Amino acid sequence: MKKIITLSMLFVATALFAQEEVTEKKLSISGSVDAYYKTNLSSTDVDSQSAGSSFAGETGFALGMANVIASYEGEKTGAVADLAFGPRGLEAVGGDAAVFVNQLYAYWNVSESTTLTLGRFNTYLGYEVISPTGNFNYSTSYLFSYGPFSHVGLKADFALSDDFSLMLAFMNVTDENFNGTSFGSVPGAYSLGAQLGYKGQFLNFYYDNDAKLGFEIDYTGGFDVSDEFYLGINAAYQKNDDLDTGFYGAALYPQYSLSDAFTLGLRGEYFAENGDYGAIGSGITDADGDASVFTATLTGSYTIENLTIKPELRLNSASEDGAFFDNDLEASKSLSSFLVAAIYSF
Repeated sequence: MKKIITLSMLFVATALFAQEEVTEKKLSISGSVDAYYKTNLSSTDVDSQSAGSSFAGETGFALGMANVIASYEGEKTGAVADLAFGPRGLEAVGGDAAVFVNQLYAYWNVSESTTLTLGRFNTYLGYEVISPTGNFNYSTSYLFSYGPFSHVGLKADFALSDDFSLMLAFMNVTDENFNGTSFGSVPGAYSLGAQLGYKGQFLNFYYDNDAKLGFEIDYTGGFDVSDEFYLGINAAYQKNDDLDTGFYGAALYPQYSLSDAFTLGLRGEYFAENGDYGAIGSGITDADGDASVFTATLTGSYTIENLTIKPELRLNSASEDGAFFDNDLEASKSLSSFLVAAIYSF
C-alpha cells in the first residue's frame, strides 16, 4: 500500500512539474531599462536645446524608459502586454500618464501562413522603433519621429511564400487609442495600412483621408554586405493635403562589427518638411514654409553581458538660420551634441 501511495505521489508531482514547465515556456517576461548623459557641443545646455527628433532630448543626466513586456503563447493564440514607464515611454504613448501602454494586443494564428492581430501594436512603417534595444543609434531619426509610433486596430499578416509577405490593416488614425467622441481627438476617423515584404525589404503604406497624418509611403530594408558590414536603408514621403503639410527624406545606416563586443555605426539622414511642419529644431522655416536638415550620427555599441553602452556624436545642419541657437543664444543653422547611453535588456 505504501508503495502504491508513494508511486501515486511521484506521478502527481511529476505531472505538476511537467505542467509548470509547459506554463513557464508559454509565459515570458522581457524588457529593458535605459538612461543617458548628453551635452551640446555647439551651444549652451541651458533650455535643453535638442535636434527636434524624438527621445534623448534632455541635456545632463536623464532617464529613458523602463519597458516590461509580458507575452503568453498558446498553441494557436497568444497575447502581449508591453508597458513603458519614464520620459521615453510617456512620449511614445502620447504623454498620457494614465495609460503607459506601448503595445497591448491578442493574436490568432489562423493557419501556418495567416495571423490576425487585434489591439495596439507598434507601427510597421520606418527603420527605427520605440525601444532603444531595437535601434543601433540611441537618438532617433526625423523620419521615425514624425511618422507613426503605434496603431490601434486589426491587422492580418500573410506569409505568401518563403520570400514574400503581405500585411493589411484597418485601424484608428495613427497614435489614437480611442475613436469615440469622448476620448478620441479624431472621432469617427479610420485609417488603412499595408505592407509588402520581399526577402527582408519592405514597402509600407498608410492612409487616413487627411484625418490626421494623411498619406505616407515608406521603404525599409537592409543588406548584409559582408559578415562584418551591414547597410540599412530607409526612405519615406508623407503628405496631408487638407493641412498642406508633409515631409520626405532618406537615411542610410552603415554598421561595421569590429569585434564580438563592439560595433561602429553611422546614420546619415536627409529630411525636408513643407507647410511649416515644425519638425526641425525650433520649427523655424523660410517664407515658403519649407526647411531641410542633414544629420550625421556616429554611434559606438559596446556590449557586456546584457548591458550595452553607446557613446554617440550627432551633427545637425539645417537649411535655415534659427533652426538652432549657438553658445551666445544667437540664431544658427547647426547643432552638435554628444551623449553616452546605458541600456540593459532582460
